[in-house]
Amino acid sequence: MSKKFKILCLVLAAAIFFTVVINLNTGFLSLSLQDFLQDSSQSQIAEIRINRVLVMLLAGISIPTSGFLMQEYFQNPLAGPDILGITSVASLSVAFYIFISHDLPIPEFLQNSLLSLSAIAGSLGLMLVLLSMSNKLQDKSYLIIFGFLISAFAGAVVSLLQFYAENQSLKNYILWSFGANNMVTRNQIYILSILVLTGIFICFKTIKPLIGNSLGTSYAQSLGVNLKQLKILIIVASSLLSASITAFLGPILFVGIIVPHFCRLIYNPSKLWQQWILNMFLGMLVMMLFSVVSEKTQIPMNVISSVFGIPVILLMLLKQNKV
Repeated sequence: MSKKFKILCLVLAAAIFFTVVINLNTGFLSLSLQDFLQDSSQSQIAEIRINRVLVMLLAGISIPTSGFLMQEYFQNPLAGPDILGITSVASLSVAFYIFISHDLPIPEFLQNSLLSLSAIAGSLGLMLVLLSMSNKLQDKSYLIIFGFLISAFAGAVVSLLQFYAENQSLKNYILWSFGANNMVTRNQIYILSILVLTGIFICFKTIKPLIGNSLGTSYAQSLGVNLKQLKILIIVASSLLSASITAFLGPILFVGIIVPHFCRLIYNPSKLWQQWILNMFLGMLVMMLFSVVSEKTQIPMNVISSVFGIPVILLMLLKQNKV
């Protein structure tokens, strides 16, 4: 590893540690170190803040990794779980689950697992469709248009469900869609950690084949890269990572696009191993900053990510147009 890469990692790690400390001290009440380490009258508040930090770190690892995988596979800097409609379909799946399960006698300990599974199933189904379309369309940029159409369709169906939903179901969906990171429990974090670690392990298996794939299909095949297996691994990893976060935190938009973009600006984009590590570091830092802003302003997480992400994507489009 180069000296520049090591310095970048150290700087990002120090910034993450600093923002973690800020997060733990951000809230309506001031907490002491004793509240975090021992039982006290405010230990429950301390636990909520620790859970908030943990889930933001997991989101910072998952969402940029998902976007990184898709951008490298499609060779398109605008590819991502939200632009291609994966987040929208995951949201639609969660909406169906929330509205349908309201009247069903589902045990409480199964509700969170079924919520996550519904989001993963929806995003996995869409990814299969997207990859099937990519084989038929020579210009993969058409997948962006297809993703927008899917997002619009999913949004229309969700609006229809909201129109006919009961008050409590509608309230549950709206609260979920706001991205309430304070509502994630420790048990949910355990489930989310298993899903994220599984996605990261699969991602680890894809980096070396992606390096060959970036040099061209023919060259990748000459190196022995199994392109069909790579496609399946990309489907499973990106869907698992993006859908698991969407299930527990709601749709957090554009982070999967802007973080890989910034990583390519600050370090050699051809070095995929280092790019993946930088994506995780920078993703954790960005999500921790979003968490601080959300707690200070009481603005939902998905609103903050959209306000930050949309101008960045517009600048990316303008830059590409000039080139």
